[in-house]
Amino acid sequence: MPIGDAGEVQAVGLDPSLIDASGDPTRKHPELHTTAAPAFLHSEGKATLQDSYIDGDDFPTDEELATLRRVPARIPWKIFTIAFVELVERMSYYGTIAVYSNFIAKPLTTSTGAALNPDDDQAQPGALDMGKQVAFSLTTFNAFWVYVCPLLGAWIADTYLGRFKTILYSVLVAEVGHLILVASAAPSVLANSNTSLGVFILGLIVMGLGTGTFKPNIAPLIAEQVPQEKMRVETRGTERVIVDPAVTVTRIYNWFYFFINIGALVGQISMVYAERYVGFWLAYLIPTVMFIIALPVLIFCKKFYILRPPSGNVMGPAFKLLFKALGRGMSINPVRTYKNWNDGNMWTAVKPSVLGASAPKWYNFDDAWVDEVARGFAACSVFFWVPIFWLAYRQMDSNLTQMCATMHLGGVPNDILSNLDPIAIIIILRKRGIRFTPIKKITAGFILGAFAMVWAAVLQHYIYKTSGYYETHDPDYRTDISVWAVTGVYVLIAISEIFASVTTLEYAFTKAPKNMRSLVQSVQLFTTAFSAALAQAFTPLTADPHIVWNYGSVAIISFVTGIAFFFAYRTMDKQEDQLNLLPTGHLGTEGQAADVEARQSVNEERRASLAAQEKI
Repeated sequence: MPIGDAGEVQAVGLDPSLIDASGDPTRKHPELHTTAAPAFLHSEGKATLQDSYIDGDDFPTDEELATLRRVPARIPWKIFTIAFVELVERMSYYGTIAVYSNFIAKPLTTSTGAALNPDDDQAQPGALDMGKQVAFSLTTFNAFWVYVCPLLGAWIADTYLGRFKTILYSVLVAEVGHLILVASAAPSVLANSNTSLGVFILGLIVMGLGTGTFKPNIAPLIAEQVPQEKMRVETRGTERVIVDPAVTVTRIYNWFYFFINIGALVGQISMVYAERYVGFWLAYLIPTVMFIIALPVLIFCKKFYILRPPSGNVMGPAFKLLFKALGRGMSINPVRTYKNWNDGNMWTAVKPSVLGASAPKWYNFDDAWVDEVARGFAACSVFFWVPIFWLAYRQMDSNLTQMCATMHLGGVPNDILSNLDPIAIIIILRKRGIRFTPIKKITAGFILGAFAMVWAAVLQHYIYKTSGYYETHDPDYRTDISVWAVTGVYVLIAISEIFASVTTLEYAFTKAPKNMRSLVQSVQLFTTAFSAALAQAFTPLTADPHIVWNYGSVAIISFVTGIAFFFAYRTMDKQEDQLNLLPTGHLGTEGQAADVEARQSVNEERRASLAAQEKI
C-alpha cells in the first residue's frame, strides 16, 4: 500500500549515520517522518525516480507513458478563491495603467482631465501634455520597476514570511500606491503639472513595489493547492488514462490566466470611460477600491489553503552550487569551457555522493536537490529569451494606443482597443486543447508576436500614407482608416501571449525546486524587466515618422529569436517527462537528517513480508 496509508511505518532508534538528508532536525514536523515518500536514498548515493519508492502499480510504465491519454486531476474550489484575488489585483493594476498614456501624453482640457466634449467621436482625455515619447518612457519604466520588484518579494517569502504573509503585506503597499495616484489626479493638483507629475511618479513607484512583491508569490500559491506530484494511472469510465501533474498545472494556470484577463478586461474598459467622462481621479479611485476586496477573501480562506513555511535562505547554497558547477568546467579556452558545460556531467560532478569526503562544509543537501537546482537554473535560462517576446507585447502599453488615436475612432476611446487582447485570450482559453510541449509553445509565442508586429508595421505605413503625413509632416495627422483595423494586431498578440506567457508561468512552477518556487517565479518575472529596459533603446523610433521601423525591427528580432530558441532547447524539449519526474531534494544542516533511508528500509521489509503472506 502507499506510504502513509493505514498501518503506516514509523522509524525508531535511528542510526545517526543515516541522519544526512531529511531537512527536519528538530522534528517540528513529525508527520513528515511517517507519511512523506522518501525522495533520495543516501545509501545508494543517487536519486531515484518516483516510482522506485511508491508502492503499488499505479505509476505508468514506459508503454503507458507513450500511449495513454494524459488528463488533469480534479481542481479544488479553493483554487478559484486565489484566482479571484488575482482577478481583482489585475483589475486594479491594468485598470490603472490603461489610462497612464493619455494622462501623460495628452493636454489638460478640463479640471479633472476628462474629455472636453466626451460625446464627440474624436474626444480624448489628458492631463500632463508631455507627448508620446515621455509617455512611452514612463510606461516602460513602470513595466521595468514592476518586474524588478518580484526578486525582493520572492526573497522575503522564501526566506522570512512565506508566500501568504508576503501577499498580504504586498496588497497593503499597493493600496498606498493607488491612493497616491488618486491624489496626483485631484483637480487642485492637476492645476500644476509639475506637482502632479511628481506625485504621479511617487505613486507609480509605491504601487509597483506592492504589485511586484505580490506577483512571484500568487502563482506558486495557487498551483500548490493540488498536492499530487507524481503521475498515476486511473480508469475513467472505460478508458485508462494518466493523471499527470504537469497537465494539472497547465489546467490551473489556464484558469489562472482566464481570471487575470477577466480582471484586465473589466478594469481597462471601466477606467477608459471613467477618465473620458469623469476624470482621472475616478479612474484611479475605482481600482483602489476593487483591490481592497482581496484582503477579506485571503483572510477568510487561509484555513483552507495548503501553506508551505519559509524554507530559510536557499539562494546562497543554490548560487554557490551553480558557481561550483561552472567553475569545474572553466578553461582559458572558451571552446573547451563550452564543451565542459554541455558534456552532461557538469552537475553530476558536484553531487555529494560523487565528491564524498571532499565535499565542502556548506554541502547540506542531497543529490536529489542538486538535480532540482540544475533543472531550476535550466528553466531560468529559458526565461532569459522571453524578453524579446515581451518587447513585442510592450507595444500595447503606449505605441498602439497612440496609433489608435490617429485613426477614425467612431466614438470608441483610443485606449479601449487594448482590451481586444484579453478578450481574445478569454475566448481562446475556453477553446483550449492544443497540446504542445512548453518549449514548442514558447517558440510559437515568438513567431506569432513577430506576425503581430508585421501587421502593425504595415498598418502604420498606410496610416502615414492615407493621412498625408509623408507630404505635410503634420504632427496632428489623422487617417480615415477605421480603428478596428488594429484588431488583428491585438488578437495575434493575445494568441502569442497564451503560448509564451502562460507557459512560462507553468514552467517556472514545475521546474523549480520546491523550496525555491517563489525565487524561480521571480526570475521569470524579472526577465520581463529586461524587455522594458530593452524597449528604452527603441525610444527614438517611437516618434513620427520612424514608428514603422520600430514595429518592423521588433518583428524581425522576435522571429529570429524564436527560431534560435527552439534549436537551443530542442534537447531539453525531448526530456520534458524526465525533468518532471525528478524526486524532491532536501536541504538542511549536517544534523538535519531524517529517517528517509530508515523508512525506506523498514518499508521494503514490510513489502517483502506482505508478499510472503500472499504466497502462503
